[in-house]
Amino acid sequence: MQPTLFDASTNTVSLDEAILFALGEFQSRGHKLAERELALDRLRHAFDRACDKFRIEPPTDETVASLLEKAGAQVVEIPNYFAKRPFRITVPGPLATSALTVYHQLNGKYS
Repeated sequence: MQPTLFDASTNTVSLDEAILFALGEFQSRGHKLAERELALDRLRHAFDRACDKFRIEPPTDETVASLLEKAGAQVVEIPNYFAKRPFRITVPGPLATSALTVYHQLNGKYS
């Protein structure tokens, strides 16, 4: 049954899982992620799509950066006059692989 706008959210996906889902979704669109430095701006739309899919309040850029760092990504903060979202993200290969696995698992479960 398709949920309506007024149905209570019944998701059981944590923000940590949503972040990994977003990284996997980014890769599923044909973008290279592993071992490549990317501006948070390049990844932000994937995070927003994941939050929409799982009905989660979109986190702030600082929260996303913190969760990525906790997951094992290298996060570098740059001066905010260089970019709207002043973070550069480098995702190691194993994290990129595990994110793709999470994406496939959750995409099948919540399609």
